Amino acid sequence: MARIAMTARLVLGACFTTGLIGTLPACDHAGADQGATPAKKDTPPPTPTPSGGTPAKQDKTNPPEAPKSSLPIETVTISGKKFKLELAAEPTSRFKGLSDRTEIADDGGMLFVFDRPSVQQFVMRDCPIPIDIIYLDGSGRVVSFYKMTPEPPRTEAEKVNDPGQTFNRQYEERLKRYHSKFAAQFVIELKGNTLDGLNVKVADKFDLDIARLKKLAK
Repeated sequence: MARIAMTARLVLGACFTTGLIGTLPACDHAGADQGATPAKKDTPPPTPTPSGGTPAKQDKTNPPEAPKSSLPIETVTISGKKFKLELAAEPTSRFKGLSDRTEIADDGGMLFVFDRPSVQQFVMRDCPIPIDIIYLDGSGRVVSFYKMTPEPPRTEAEKVNDPGQTFNRQYEERLKRYHSKFAAQFVIELKGNTLDGLNVKVADKFDLDIARLKKLAK
């Protein structure tokens, strides 16, 4: 915008599910929470001064573009609006999710595809902006949705992984879990507060290419 597995997998990121101590995708919760205030964007640091020269000027007319994702794009229509969603169908991209994104396009987001339906838990791991999440069962029907809000940034201690691990347990355990409530095989994350303008309801069925997407899941 993570699933939980504290001893075997961690919460994925919205960023994704649990996969550390229980990998969780970041961003998941039952029933939409109240709207969240978008996080403020940090002011970019000044351009370093070249050795022996004068400070380089910022090019305000052509600011640097944000890194583009290499994931394939899946077009999905929700409440009559088309969204171009990055497709996360394998463990690495599902765990990463939308973590570290400072902006999401109005018609952008991510579509997570799992190899089988199961109760999912997403968390806002390293997600500085709000993300809306929609859980769908194996037929593409909505089972739950939420408005996920950013977590407090990691403390200095939480920036260091536990010995021999690829995660910090203290940080992972304090992240709010957003549960699908029922078995879900597809998860959609959108820009925060997008749900406010969509008429999404539990039991709505999205027009997904179910068979093809399931074959892509790893």
